[in-house]
Amino acid sequence: MHINKELRINDRIRARECRLIGAEGEQLGVVDIRDALSMARENGLDLIEVAPTAAPPVCKIMDYGKYKYDQGKRDREAKKKQHVSEMKGIKMRPNIDEHDFQFKVKHVRRFLEDGDKVKITIIFRSREITHPEIARKSLERITELMEDVAAIEKSIGMEGRTMTMIFTPK
Repeated sequence: MHINKELRINDRIRARECRLIGAEGEQLGVVDIRDALSMARENGLDLIEVAPTAAPPVCKIMDYGKYKYDQGKRDREAKKKQHVSEMKGIKMRPNIDEHDFQFKVKHVRRFLEDGDKVKITIIFRSREITHPEIARKSLERITELMEDVAAIEKSIGMEGRTMTMIFTPK
């Protein structure tokens, strides 16, 4: 016998009578529990209590193993179709060359079009920290270039020796 939280099977049913649903989904009416159990055993199937709080409880004749298999299959299919948004990261330095900057911007755009969030981090080394306005200009320039595909989730902020900004896809 299988035991499931939402379904109670065969001998677990406490009432004397139940409203029975057949293997093909047809209503068989109110039947004594012993008769319902014998019908299920004749067909080689399980008697499952679907609605225990109803008066009388509702039971269904079905193959419980096949039901669990189909349910798992549906869950796996649903999981395949959903897209989990990831946080992608781009790191750069404040005095980045123009070609490297364009290359990073292309990656940011691709990540956003794929539906992922993007965290842009500018890392300061040694005396670069004395000119945060250079990094701020780079981030503002990226914001202008991405305004058609991205929204700003977290604006420009300094955290120690890093300046960060987070974009989400529109």
